[in-house]
Amino acid sequence: MNAIELGELTKTYGTRRGLTGLTLEVRTGEVFGFLGPNGAGKTTTIRLLLDLIRPTSGSCRVLGLDPLADGAELRGRVGYLPGDFVCDGRQDVRGYLRFLAALRGGVPQSRIDELAERLGLDQSARIKKLSKGNRQKVGLVQALMHTPELLILDEPTSGLDPLVQQTFLDLISEAAERGQTVFMSSHIMSEVEAVAHRVGIIRDGSLAALDSVANLRSASVRDVEITFAMPVPADAFTAVPGGEGLRVDAAGTALSGPFSGNPDDLIKTLAEYAVTGLQVTKPALEDLFHSYYEGAEAAPRPAPVYEP
Repeated sequence: MNAIELGELTKTYGTRRGLTGLTLEVRTGEVFGFLGPNGAGKTTTIRLLLDLIRPTSGSCRVLGLDPLADGAELRGRVGYLPGDFVCDGRQDVRGYLRFLAALRGGVPQSRIDELAERLGLDQSARIKKLSKGNRQKVGLVQALMHTPELLILDEPTSGLDPLVQQTFLDLISEAAERGQTVFMSSHIMSEVEAVAHRVGIIRDGSLAALDSVANLRSASVRDVEITFAMPVPADAFTAVPGGEGLRVDAAGTALSGPFSGNPDDLIKTLAEYAVTGLQVTKPALEDLFHSYYEGAEAAPRPAPVYEP
């Protein structure tokens, strides 16, 4: 069973677009990174998953349940951190977390203490006196403390310093090892790349790409720089599929440019010459992300589906 199944999910706000026919499956036990800039539809999707807003059309199943009909049961099995986490400032951190733990039927204090210590959260502090980063830590503890089947996290590292961000990534990796499913929206590419099994890129309310990070990279453009012991013909690589952007320099001893084809085709052609240097730059996830947003007028790209 998939943890999340969305079918042609659409949400409009009057004349404004929220989602336009989003179809997506998130597998049980995987960490799924949901990428997109502000306004792409990430938070709208998350709110639909939790029945905080209702879809205009389409279907939504979470842990096999209907968020509308089975909302109470579903929320007991989910840990949620909203992108705009707000908590009662009158309480201290310990009292607030104990209150939320009681609402969930009880959570061992040792579990709360462990998470707070790892995140560097002072439980004796009054919430109203906390910085944005420390309030975000409170949000993370309340989402993680009951070890839910599904974690739904909207921009979870907002306001956290780099050391705490790394601790958060460690906690997500540990959750995945326990078999928990994590659905994490973000615009910080490096953190998603560090923990996600698959990545979905959303653009203007619809899915622009869906795949593993490795497969997204394999289908992307690489920057190639190659040097030769002896000059090579200027047209030596023009017939290599995906090598239309490769150029031999005036001296004939260097080849450079973008390459989008199968590396095997390029290597077989290179074998005909004496290569003295070769550098292929793998695109970072951030570069891949931006490649799906180049040109505001560009038509949406088809979403490749990864099959293990």
